[in-house]
Amino acid sequence: MATAAPALFEPLQVGAVTLRHRVVLAPLTRYRASAVEGDDESIATDIMATYYGQRASPGGLLISEASPISPEGRPNILAPSIYTPLHAARWKPVTDAVHAKGGFIFLQMWHVGAWSHSGFDVKGRPPASSAEFDMEPGTGRFNTRDGLKPRDPKTRMLSTDEIAELIQQYVRAAKLSIEAGFDGVEIHGANSYLLDQFISDHINTQRTDQYGGSLENRLRLPVEIATAVAAAIGADRTGIRFSPYVSIQGKQDSDPINTWTTLLKKLNPLNLAYVHLVEPRIPGSWDRVPNPEELNLRPFREAYDGVLIVAGGHSAATAEAAVKHGDADLVAFGRDFISNPDLPSRIEHGHPFTPYDRTTFYTPGEVGYTDYKTWEQLQSDKHDTAADTSDVPAP
Repeated sequence: MATAAPALFEPLQVGAVTLRHRVVLAPLTRYRASAVEGDDESIATDIMATYYGQRASPGGLLISEASPISPEGRPNILAPSIYTPLHAARWKPVTDAVHAKGGFIFLQMWHVGAWSHSGFDVKGRPPASSAEFDMEPGTGRFNTRDGLKPRDPKTRMLSTDEIAELIQQYVRAAKLSIEAGFDGVEIHGANSYLLDQFISDHINTQRTDQYGGSLENRLRLPVEIATAVAAAIGADRTGIRFSPYVSIQGKQDSDPINTWTTLLKKLNPLNLAYVHLVEPRIPGSWDRVPNPEELNLRPFREAYDGVLIVAGGHSAATAEAAVKHGDADLVAFGRDFISNPDLPSRIEHGHPFTPYDRTTFYTPGEVGYTDYKTWEQLQSDKHDTAADTSDVPAP
């Protein structure tokens, strides 16, 4: 039977792994980790192994939810982390479950920067960023070991020495990820988090060292982290994610096309496994339908020489078109992969998608997490229901 999306089901070499299709699980924060285990916090759990195993497919690529590389890099105690040997050990059942299905999985390494909380810092310091600035007022609460806490009013500027330590934290997390059985790592440089805060020309305005001021300096940290991680575990096991059009503290970079095309050209010599870009339809409204004449990723596709993953609310049809027309090599799906654990198969065979329930994205337990059914399970349920009904005597 012919596939409904032939371009998406062409094999592709992505760094060290050979994929059988181009439908990728996007990194999705779900907050199902264990808060505390002994002296460690933010530990991967058994239900997470079930969740990722359900979404694995032969030759398919999954990218894990964002995983903090240090205590002070966390936004929530329920975000599974990767900075101790216990973290690596508890992630191992997840990677085993994916590999048992013939799939591959990269871990996304995360430092939220300004979006952390002083309660996560071992010294109780304000959240770290590229600069010291007042945070926007917010009603959000941070889930810490000591309960829910309000947002800190101000950030602190990382010192040059702390940046050197930060780079080594990424290296440590990458090595622990490989020990945990991950096939590679994705450096999270998107969505207004720490690396974005260094890249941004309206956030990174105070530094006088080599990490601030000029565009060259603002791009230095992501390039140095990518270089160090690639040297530690292999460039073919290292990816990185960016969102060129994201807003931070209500403002975008003043020249995103020049900023990120310059950055991608700096990454070209590293021969990374891939670059992962978030499309402009994502920042702002979740439900916004993009105008094709508005901002897009085309300039970045032209600037980057390697494998490109794109993410941005794609349907099966738009994903197929993106790959067919050369706008991307792979397409990452988020919310639809939550409610369709067999998403690659549904796309391949043209089956409809099960709608997702947004209210369960971050709630504990299996509801809205591991209880979504595959297409085959749904058809089996219909068959069983029909069989039961046929046994009922006519009135």
